[in-house]
Amino acid sequence: MCASQKLALDELCVHTIRGLAMDAVQKANSGHPGTPMALAPLAYVLYSRILQHNPANPRWFNRDRIVLSAGHASTLLYSTLHLCGYKLTLDDLKAFRQLNSITPGHPEVGLTPGIETTTGPLGQGLLNAVGMAIAEAHLAAKFNRDGFSLVDHRTFAICSDGDFMEGASHEAASLAGHLGLGKLTVFYDDNHITIEGGTDLAYSDDVAKRFAAYHWHVQDLGEQANDLGALQAACEEATREADRPSLIIIRSHIAFGAPNMQDTSASHGAPLGEEEIRLTKKFYGMPPESQFHVPLEVYDHFKDSCLEKGKATEAEWNRLFALYRKAHPNLAKEFSSAMAGELPADLFSALPNWPTGHKPVATRSAGGQVLNALAERLPLLIGGSADLSPSTKTLIKSSDYFSKSNRVGRNIAWGIRELAMAGACNGLALHGGVRPFASTFFVFTDYARPAMRLSALMHLPVIYVMTHDSIGVGEDGPTHQPVEHLAALRSIPNLTIIRPADANETAYAWQAALQRLDGPTVLVLTRQDLPIIDRTQCAPAKETLKGAYILAKENGDFPQIVLIGSGSEVALLLEAKKMLQNENIAVRVVSMPSWEIFRRQDAKYREAVLPAKAQKRLAVEAAVSQGWHEWIGDHGVFLGVDFFGVSAPYQKIYQEFGLTAENVAQKARELL
Repeated sequence: MCASQKLALDELCVHTIRGLAMDAVQKANSGHPGTPMALAPLAYVLYSRILQHNPANPRWFNRDRIVLSAGHASTLLYSTLHLCGYKLTLDDLKAFRQLNSITPGHPEVGLTPGIETTTGPLGQGLLNAVGMAIAEAHLAAKFNRDGFSLVDHRTFAICSDGDFMEGASHEAASLAGHLGLGKLTVFYDDNHITIEGGTDLAYSDDVAKRFAAYHWHVQDLGEQANDLGALQAACEEATREADRPSLIIIRSHIAFGAPNMQDTSASHGAPLGEEEIRLTKKFYGMPPESQFHVPLEVYDHFKDSCLEKGKATEAEWNRLFALYRKAHPNLAKEFSSAMAGELPADLFSALPNWPTGHKPVATRSAGGQVLNALAERLPLLIGGSADLSPSTKTLIKSSDYFSKSNRVGRNIAWGIRELAMAGACNGLALHGGVRPFASTFFVFTDYARPAMRLSALMHLPVIYVMTHDSIGVGEDGPTHQPVEHLAALRSIPNLTIIRPADANETAYAWQAALQRLDGPTVLVLTRQDLPIIDRTQCAPAKETLKGAYILAKENGDFPQIVLIGSGSEVALLLEAKKMLQNENIAVRVVSMPSWEIFRRQDAKYREAVLPAKAQKRLAVEAAVSQGWHEWIGDHGVFLGVDFFGVSAPYQKIYQEFGLTAENVAQKARELL
């Protein structure tokens, strides 16, 4: 093939991506056509010339990861993935944004082959990409040996003006530059357009200087969005930069080639219209009346440059791994186990136990002991806190910090970047081979919540260790006392919350979190010391794994009243039970550390714990009442904190708000 023929074929491939994107949005009568039209050359260069990937096996471990942080441009990926040979058909493109299709409005991991993460909320994809790059660097340092670059891939992210306006991008870029994540390359689509109009309405950052200040390697390509050679050369230069993440700035033109809509905000979030599409296709040299048109030579070219090349690349890696297994059998076994996310068979035999009579222990302190005991047997456990590990007790003592000079460190110093921490942990989980945890004060889930929601949406097994869980924070006052946060997080589908009542419940809370593989878990732990529950008089702490259980049974055949609580308030219920029993009242105490786990138990068990006929129920929790009606019903009462806290020693606050054993007993009498 001569140079002119190759150039013509390259242009035909680019225009085919553009045509498919335009047609998909038009058929759906919904979507964002402008950015896919502008970035089709970049997508073509990446997938056909740069990326290490195998369309026949989208989950091959050593593939390069590509993240479309500008998730509204989803048809850019869908069109390109189809041409590359991923299992995504023309009919799938025609079903864009339709019910039960695999081509939703924004990319969703686990639904569409070749999609690495769920994006849409701007900035989140960049956070995920940083986490993926951390995972790659950590696993490479851990498993690679001379002659065996087993872990050797890159992470690419495509970002828009909107991604860079969001504060999340500042956290992500600052962290990535500090850590020197040289295998991270980010493309900035500098198209000067947002929904309301030109970016100059609200945005005038010097992005190149900003990222240079973050210690990134920066290339500004200017007006070369359609120059395939320049795009390829920039990618190759970024690949050679080993010590810094790379930013490639591309001045693109939204809806490129559309005679009436190029460089307008109208092309950002709405179909172009049939007439405008005809004129645009004419400009591209494509059949104006055709829809979802793919020339055979385009399919053939992508088959050679992507599908066949990808199969060969994976086959070569498989040969390398076979040799690695012979040369390093123990490492190979550990690698395979890590990739599968397996837990050691004896892992939970390492759970510490606090005997009856042990001095009171804050559940954050107990959690730290559990974490360290488990970390000794679970090498894939990695994570850290948002500058709070001395307070949250989440430092793995047997390991150093992950850094530029120490990639094997399992402690990640996220800095005061809660959103970056949570979003990057999503990236770690998506990458695979590690099990991430993230920690801060419970009140600061306000900063992490957008990424925590996406953890739940993507079914990622991230573990969130949130301490200083209530008004028990004490003197720091209402700004640090998370009274509404349990309700806020309990409202997120597929997010499991566990608030243990003592150190032993905390141990099993960690077990539940690690055993859960289909979604995130939040461990909500106290600052203040809690008494160790006397298990000789109560049910074993292992019952925590059921979400709720009868901690202390009533005297008699049936409870006159059921006291229900979680966390630090359970000890109050046990004290109140003693008082009420002296009055010959049959009291059942139910410890309910996790609503979500309890809901997953069968109906027979749930009825045994909370019998429908036991309608006199009193729930106690140092938080707002929202949601408790599910458990106490129309005849129950809630004792809690439906208002903000105050600054004082926590004992005084509990007394002020009536969270005492005496008041619990009195409320029970009134209810009876």
